[in-house]
Amino acid sequence: MTDRIWPDEQLVVAAREGDAAAITTLVSGSYPHVRRFAHTLCASAEDAEDAAQEALIILYRKIGTLRASGALASWMFRIVRNECLRQWRTKTRQPEPIPDAAVASAEEEAVRRLEAGRVAAVIAALPADQRRVLIMRDVQGYSGRTVAGMLGLSVAAMKSRLHRARATVQHELRNTPWPDSGEARTK
Repeated sequence: MTDRIWPDEQLVVAAREGDAAAITTLVSGSYPHVRRFAHTLCASAEDAEDAAQEALIILYRKIGTLRASGALASWMFRIVRNECLRQWRTKTRQPEPIPDAAVASAEEEAVRRLEAGRVAAVIAALPADQRRVLIMRDVQGYSGRTVAGMLGLSVAAMKSRLHRARATVQHELRNTPWPDSGEARTK
């Protein structure tokens, strides 16, 4: 398989010196490696494709700044990793606060805090293996494959734990009485 071999050092040197044909060949020869690495790091296939494209654009624009020709692979992997992290940070950033016109009343704020406290208590009561999967997948936003890999589980085992955790949280929230009344809250 020829796509497993990185472009050779002579090609990198020619590209660093500004040879347009060498730059084109270098970018297209690096694509399979960059894409494969992006798919292992990014949260979704779309993010991986975006990260790979961004890395190749940076390669095209900044190949002249690469100091050691043999460092192409590590340089590209660092660019892909940074792009995946940037995309993740952008997606997990909290939205801007809503202007004064939509500020909740004190009562609505108290109810929101009570609900958040109930959810946190239910999650805290989950078995540790289910709690870790739920938090990594639903709170931190990692992909299922990433969570499974980080916890040393098969994807099927991770999905099973996630399903059990979500079902338990939903059941407990439906059936646990609110602190101020003897009834479960229904919406």
